[in-house]
Amino acid sequence: MDTLHLLFNAVTVIFIAATMFAAGLGTTISALRDIFADLPLLLLALLGNLVVLPLLGWGIGALLGLPTAAFIALILVASSPGGPFGAKLAMVQSGDVVAGAAMQVMLASVGSLTFGPTANGIFAVAKVGPGISLDVGALVLTVAILQLVPFAIGLLLRRCAAPVARSWHPTTVNVSNVTFLIVLAGMLLGNWRDVVTLLGSRTLLAGFIFATAAFAVGTLLATGPVMRRTTMGSVASVRNAGPALAAAGIAFGNEPALLGALAAVLLTGLAAAIPIAAILNLRRSKPRTDGNR
Repeated sequence: MDTLHLLFNAVTVIFIAATMFAAGLGTTISALRDIFADLPLLLLALLGNLVVLPLLGWGIGALLGLPTAAFIALILVASSPGGPFGAKLAMVQSGDVVAGAAMQVMLASVGSLTFGPTANGIFAVAKVGPGISLDVGALVLTVAILQLVPFAIGLLLRRCAAPVARSWHPTTVNVSNVTFLIVLAGMLLGNWRDVVTLLGSRTLLAGFIFATAAFAVGTLLATGPVMRRTTMGSVASVRNAGPALAAAGIAFGNEPALLGALAAVLLTGLAAAIPIAAILNLRRSKPRTDGNR
C-alpha cells in the first residue's frame, strides 16, 4: 500500500509539472503580452475565476448540503483555475485558441498563488469539519514550484529555442494527458468504494452544475466577439486538478473519501464541459457548408 501511495504521488507530480511545462512550450511571450494588454478581459477573467467561481462552488455545496469530503473537494476544485483541458476545449469548440491557451496559462500561474488562501478562507468562514485549515505557506510553495518553475522553463525554451520547443511540445502534451488519466484512474480504483457510494449522489450533481455554471460565468465575464467569450467560458469550466491534488496530499493525507469526491467532481466537470464545446463546434461548422461565416 505504501508503494502504491508513493507511486500515486510520483505520477501526480509528473502530471502537474508536465502540464505546466507543456503550457510553457506552447505559449509565446507575445500571446501573453496580448492577454495582459487587454485589461478589461484580464480583469473580468480574474474576477470570475478567482472570486466568483470559488464563491459559486461554496454556494452550490451549501445549497445541496454536500457531506464534508464532497464539500471540501468542490471548494478545492472551484478555487483552482487554469485547467489545461480549457485550452483543448477551445480547439474542440473551434474557438479563439490563442487567447484560450494564454488565459489558461495566466490563470494557472496566478491560481497557484491564490489557491491556498482562497480555499482556506472559505473553509474558515464556512466552518467545515473540525477546524479544517490548509497550511497555506507550504501549499503555495509546493504548487508554485510544481507549476511556475516548469512553465517558466518551457516559456524560456520556446523563447530561446523555438524549434526544439515545438518538437517537444506534442510529446509533453501526451505525457500530461496520459498521467492525468492515470491519476484519475488511480483515484477511482484506489478509492472505488468511496466512488461507488457517490453514484446517484448530490456530489456528481454538484460537479455537473458547477462546471455548467462556470462556463456561463466565464462567457458572461469576457469581452470581444462571441468566439472569444465562449472560449473564456471553456477555460473557466475546466479547473486545474494540480493544486487540488497537492492539497489532498499535503493537508489531508490523500484521504480516500476526499480523493473519491475529487475524482467525481473532476469527471463530472469534464462530462459537462465537453458536450458544450462539441455543440458549439457543430453550430460553427454549419455556416461553412453554405459559404457564410
